[in-house]
Amino acid sequence: MNCRFCNTQLKHLFVSLGSSPLSNSYLTREQLHRMEPFYPLEVYVCEKCFLVQIETFETPKNIFTDYAYFSSFSDSWLRHCKEYTEMMINRFGFDKDSLVVEIASNDGYLLQYFKQHHIPVLGIEPAANVAEAAKKIGIPTDVAFFDTPYAKKMRKDGKLADLIIGNNVLAHNPNLNDFVQGLRIALKSNGVITMEFPHLLQLMEHNQFDTIYHEHFSYFSFHAVQKLFASHNLVIFDVEEIPTHGGSLRIYGKHQEASREQLGVSREQLAVSSSVGDLLEKEKSYGLLDLKTYYGFGKKVEATKRGLLQFLIQAKNEGKKIVGYGAPAKGNTLLNYCGIRADFLDYTVDLSPHKQDKFLPGTHIPIKHPDKINEDKPDYVLILPWNIKEEIMEQLSFIRGWGGKFVVPIPEVIIL
Repeated sequence: MNCRFCNTQLKHLFVSLGSSPLSNSYLTREQLHRMEPFYPLEVYVCEKCFLVQIETFETPKNIFTDYAYFSSFSDSWLRHCKEYTEMMINRFGFDKDSLVVEIASNDGYLLQYFKQHHIPVLGIEPAANVAEAAKKIGIPTDVAFFDTPYAKKMRKDGKLADLIIGNNVLAHNPNLNDFVQGLRIALKSNGVITMEFPHLLQLMEHNQFDTIYHEHFSYFSFHAVQKLFASHNLVIFDVEEIPTHGGSLRIYGKHQEASREQLGVSREQLAVSSSVGDLLEKEKSYGLLDLKTYYGFGKKVEATKRGLLQFLIQAKNEGKKIVGYGAPAKGNTLLNYCGIRADFLDYTVDLSPHKQDKFLPGTHIPIKHPDKINEDKPDYVLILPWNIKEEIMEQLSFIRGWGGKFVVPIPEVIIL
């Protein structure tokens, strides 16, 4: 296995999470009696570029063509996207003569806000079932994977983008060089790229190992992503640390030539921010350019597994009823790695009707409607999408009425 960016042979194990099925492969009742494929979940770090990555076992086509994740079911995520839209319009002046393109646009959760400002939009979404939801709310959406050939078609058709958005898509692409080359081709000469993705530093510092799963092929430090973009003549001119998904980065990219010519965009808008150098120094101080920093992560993960199992065993021995909230991909990594099945977790609930009445991959824990919690009055609710725990605890505040408590598993078990 070689690094998917710089092609260096990968020899340094970051963490091993055993074997797991694809984390978004939810099962119907009929599928419970069929063979379920499990793949190694072993993560390596490149000694040359420090890109953290897993091997490609399944193609994006097999993973994302029919997808169970719909972005619009999280109110906090929608607020985040609306605030982003307002900020980008105010900062860069996008208007009715601009074209905003989102890669992996899902159900139109973000582009709907640009459309409200009468700005032309185009979504690119490989999952036909999810794209259909976007089309129903009037978001023009191509059912396609974004790559270099697609970008060349955009150029040929005269559809170059003033703004290219990619939220949590960079990690989902095993062909990184082809993907970033496509960004360069599809971007107008004075255009802007923004990408959001979980920050490797936060993953390591806060023990967020459950964000590792087969659909996430790569895990990025700012150092690694800057090298990746620079190799395709794209400059990252600004970066923000944002709280989404337990701690993410939002990077701002432009053509390398734009930094010299400005191309009709004001110097202030595309000038390289001091935040770029500051974050590079922060990562260096943390040790992200030293392989030794990566070697100790596995011990933290093992300690979290033991702590969660100890809590569950004790609670079950005391006759307590425990259910889950949410059916996120990260939850499936956690449950499969820890060996938690229906003998510990009676069921989990999820707001998305696309997941209800199905079963979690690997563990086969049933997924119910959230109303089930009020009916059964469990003693504990294990919050699997811990990154939105405040939103969930507010939704389920009624469990306090019967003495119910919340359990947050990451970075360590906390009872609330």
